[in-house]
Amino acid sequence: MANPHPHVYFGDRIVAADAATIGIASSAVLYGLSVYTVFPVHVAGAARTAFRLEDHFRRLEESCKIIGIDRFAAEWDFAGFHAAVVALIERNAPQTDVFVRATVHVVESIPGTRVRGCAIQVSMFVYDAVPIVPQDGMRLKSSPWRRIPDNAIPSRAKVNGAYVNSVLAKQDAIDSGYDDCVFLDGNGHVCELSAANIFLVRNGTLITPDVSCDILDGINRRTVLTMAAEDGIPVVERTVDLTELYIADEVFVTGTSSGVAPVVEVDGRLVAEGTPGPISQALRKRHHAALRTDDVHGWVTNLAAVGAVQSSRS
Repeated sequence: MANPHPHVYFGDRIVAADAATIGIASSAVLYGLSVYTVFPVHVAGAARTAFRLEDHFRRLEESCKIIGIDRFAAEWDFAGFHAAVVALIERNAPQTDVFVRATVHVVESIPGTRVRGCAIQVSMFVYDAVPIVPQDGMRLKSSPWRRIPDNAIPSRAKVNGAYVNSVLAKQDAIDSGYDDCVFLDGNGHVCELSAANIFLVRNGTLITPDVSCDILDGINRRTVLTMAAEDGIPVVERTVDLTELYIADEVFVTGTSSGVAPVVEVDGRLVAEGTPGPISQALRKRHHAALRTDDVHGWVTNLAAVGAVQSSRS
């Protein structure tokens, strides 16, 4: 389990990790009413860069809008978010690559099941960038637990409470001797993993469930789609059947905490020869480089000092 670095952002300032607390009567605790994002920070000596930082901020905004957390848009802008991230990284001074988890908590006490106008608190913490899935070949199991549909709790919003669904599915996979699960929707179509998007390759075409398939519209998913198009790889976003994974030439997953990770087995069936395929490996190499050096797409944000943390709010 990854422990946070000593200092976190909370209460409009940097504090010790054990000082960042939320009341047990808050909506965040009572209902899991928080939304979050996780992004990587690359460390190269004194230089520190964040990958697609503005996209991650926009996802926080969109998650809040979907759920109805209206105070975030009123109180925060990207410049303030950037400043808070810089202050957090400066204080922790990581020596190796890290992840940052940023969360918008609804901290109103005992408000009942409502959200608009409720007080919020933003937190951020830093932890070592250790992948949450094997990087040399994953084994997946289709889950008996179905993915929560968009008309129940939308997957395109990263809502903390919704991840109980992911816990149930992944724990079932682990208990059965696998690394992670494959979520299916109510009609048996492939959605995603517990915390990663999924791709397959068939006859040279890259295929992935589209954004109407109860998936997170993942930032790393978008990154891989862009790279594939640039490399001339045909891409199709559509409904995917579980059995297509069984006969795929390649399967891999994407996510901030997963990277681009190959899959070698699904439901006891080897994917092709049971080794990572060439398209997966090529996209993984490009993705790895983009996290660190990309300056073509404007995806990398320098985390040089941009002002005091007191200016982090709009």
